[in-house]
Amino acid sequence: MRKISKNNLVRFFFGFFVLLLVLSCKTSVSSVLKNGDFLFVTAKNTGLSGAINSVTQTQQNASFDHIGIVERNNSGVFVLHAAPNGGSQKQTLKDFKKDQKAEGQKVFAYRLKPEYQKSIPEAISKANSLLGKPYNFDYILNENSYYCSDFIERSFRENHIFKLEPMTFIDPKTGKTNAYWQNFYSKKNLKVPEGELGCNPNGLAASDKLERIGEIK
Repeated sequence: MRKISKNNLVRFFFGFFVLLLVLSCKTSVSSVLKNGDFLFVTAKNTGLSGAINSVTQTQQNASFDHIGIVERNNSGVFVLHAAPNGGSQKQTLKDFKKDQKAEGQKVFAYRLKPEYQKSIPEAISKANSLLGKPYNFDYILNENSYYCSDFIERSFRENHIFKLEPMTFIDPKTGKTNAYWQNFYSKKNLKVPEGELGCNPNGLAASDKLERIGEIK
């Protein structure tokens, strides 16, 4: 039997270690997603996305304009969410990620801390009961249509995971109502709902009941 030199042995184990490191880096966070995890979609800089973010961003490392909740069952991994295209819906994780990637947006996973995870089964059931409703394009709470963070807050409402807060449409840079929102509501012949109760993705992401898991590839 040929004797393996010490140098060759070292090279072998070094190569094996590098291979393991590469494989671990390629492991997607998607594979560790759990039932009830939240998927937050990064905000764009312009349009509706930029307008939402400009008046709601509360953290430098969190800039989101959409949110969904993961349902993992025997049929696969799905995302329950309310979106302008399709309203309140159940979408496969694969299609959900594909849609966000097509828009140049990233997806980050957050998870309820252990002491709050008991609320998940009831929330998933509630979210499924809300499917099929149209999207709420006015962003003023009602019982007939939902926007993304509204859909999530309602799903967890019985367990008081999130709370509604007075909405603001004030641009922090100017101290005045954001021009986009002023025009947005003017076209609908509606008053800007400043101070009315609501919620937004950035506010939900800032909850101390959640912990950040990582980016979904």
